[in-house]
Amino acid sequence: MNKGTAIVGFLLCFIAGMGLMWGVDRNGVAHHGGDITAEAGSAVEGGAWNDDDAAVPVSSKDPVWGNRNAPVTMVVFSDFQCPFCTRVETTVGQLKEKYGPTKLRVIWKNYPLPFHDKAKPAALAAETAFRLGGSKAFWSFHDSAFANQKDLSPANYELWAGQAGVDKAKFKAMFDKQEGMKKVEEDAAIGSKVGVSGTPASFVNGIFLSGAQPTEKFTALIDEQLKAAQAAIASGTKAEKVYAKISNENKAKAPPSPDRKPQADKPQEEDKTVWKVPVGNSPAKGPSTALVTIVQFSDYQCPFCSKVEPTMDELQKAYGDKLRIVWKDNPLPFHPRAEPAGEITLEAREQKGDKGFWAAHDLIFKNQQKISDEDLLGYAKELGLDVDKAKTALTEHKYKARMEADQDLADDLQASGTPHFFINGRRLVGAQPADGFKKVIDEEIVKAQALIAKGVAPKDVYAELIKDGKEPPPPEKKTVDDPKPDSPWKGGEKAKVVINVFSDFQCPFCKRVEDTVNQVEKFYGEKVRIVWRHKPLPMHKDAPLASEASQEVFKQKGNKGFWAYHGLLFKHQGEPDALSRANLEKLAEEVGGVDMGKFKKALDSNTHKAFVDSESAVADKAGISGTPAFVINGYFISGAQPFSKFKKIVALALRDAKK
Repeated sequence: MNKGTAIVGFLLCFIAGMGLMWGVDRNGVAHHGGDITAEAGSAVEGGAWNDDDAAVPVSSKDPVWGNRNAPVTMVVFSDFQCPFCTRVETTVGQLKEKYGPTKLRVIWKNYPLPFHDKAKPAALAAETAFRLGGSKAFWSFHDSAFANQKDLSPANYELWAGQAGVDKAKFKAMFDKQEGMKKVEEDAAIGSKVGVSGTPASFVNGIFLSGAQPTEKFTALIDEQLKAAQAAIASGTKAEKVYAKISNENKAKAPPSPDRKPQADKPQEEDKTVWKVPVGNSPAKGPSTALVTIVQFSDYQCPFCSKVEPTMDELQKAYGDKLRIVWKDNPLPFHPRAEPAGEITLEAREQKGDKGFWAAHDLIFKNQQKISDEDLLGYAKELGLDVDKAKTALTEHKYKARMEADQDLADDLQASGTPHFFINGRRLVGAQPADGFKKVIDEEIVKAQALIAKGVAPKDVYAELIKDGKEPPPPEKKTVDDPKPDSPWKGGEKAKVVINVFSDFQCPFCKRVEDTVNQVEKFYGEKVRIVWRHKPLPMHKDAPLASEASQEVFKQKGNKGFWAYHGLLFKHQGEPDALSRANLEKLAEEVGGVDMGKFKKALDSNTHKAFVDSESAVADKAGISGTPAFVINGYFISGAQPFSKFKKIVALALRDAKK
């Protein structure tokens, strides 16, 4: 395996997740962005323009949000099929809201990754929408594509283009001719030239940020660049030249970054931080007295996890009893067969011990392209397992809780992608070549031998090495005012755990998280109370009235009526005029039993505006600027996180409630 392979492996299963390190993210989270746009071929103020002399060249041929002369330009290289690109949308939306179009300009560049089969067609479709309808149509299409990332298809591209105001017939004709493909490929070429190797990748006035970084990292950089822009303008630089000047200056003083195409003949910059990584009761090979322990977070469906397996075998042969390898499951959300494969390996362990586990592990990686339920049960038979028990493990997800515990640990350790390794607590990421592992292992052997020389028993060496290791920070917390009696809710009336849902009926990612919220409700039942808190965002012009309409339904029909209406609003979100006044009335009638005279009067007089505004103010006071956002007994979750994230936080809240 060479360094190039390692980098590609890093791309596929890690780089997309590295930025969030995820306080997530094993799934996409996002938040809708705004509607201040430039038209195709022109800036907001009009006319063609280009910044071809900038460190990251851009022009009026790119989709733009914000003003031509905004002092800070953020160029985002992204991929419509990348789940972690979905996540960075939350941050981009928050940045748009915080800085507005006069301070921040956001420019889209296509960077469809080769292993995402739908990414390039989606990019072509978005480019087609842009050519026919300008930036406004592009951003509408962009939002629809990310909100429905699992449903990328030509039929939906036509639907979303139509919803964006583009003529469907013209769209189909242009899309079929692939007239925009050259621009998609040019974007990717620019990305490669400036050092992009994975998505999402952002440049703030030419300064590179890899992955879905926390909002705070972007805001700190933008604030810094705003000051630099002010200084440049004060010294005589024209506003329209600020981006080119500052981006080139930033490029000139930027140090080489390991995230941006490391040289093939140079090892990736190593991270010497030691993390406290427990072994627990995980499958292992090699003795507990080994001088070096590698904890491996992996995924049976990840092709680059497969590619690193020969390296692990090579290391085991080279170091023998000096090395212990510990397996942790981290099935990624876009690999649906990874969890079932894990069920079979853990059932093999249950029946035949660690030896059985590794035999199943090897067999599954050997046949990675064939891991349907039928295939997995065939492997169980081949391994001499009790097939009926193996089938039960599959159908009942017998070991899912154990795998989720591994995923939670990965989340805590910021091990957000696969394959991901900790060598005596030291992080190593991706399908690295054997030499990359050996360098760290050799250093750790020296440390372990020194401890043994001081009298530490070999069986205690690993614990001693990591005892002062870095531990994950506690979950983020926010304080919000208690819900008022007018706040709709569902779940347990006397539940000790309250989930405040700050949401917006026009936000596509609020719609996306609804399935997860319903899953939380079903899983916890009366143990939690889910409270709706209105947070219509400024860029969603129809959201405030929709919130007011839902409150009037709540006033008339209580919680049951509210949640029925809420469901209809989200069901029809994305359709033309979905939240128009006429449609709000139509959907209220569908709820049944709503006095339409009172309903219309409430909307005419904005009866519930003060309450909706007060709820939004509660979010603002707590520092919540985007949607969806959740405060669970003080614990904060931002964006459309997966169920596992909610489960982890609710468990903390329940534990605290018992104290």
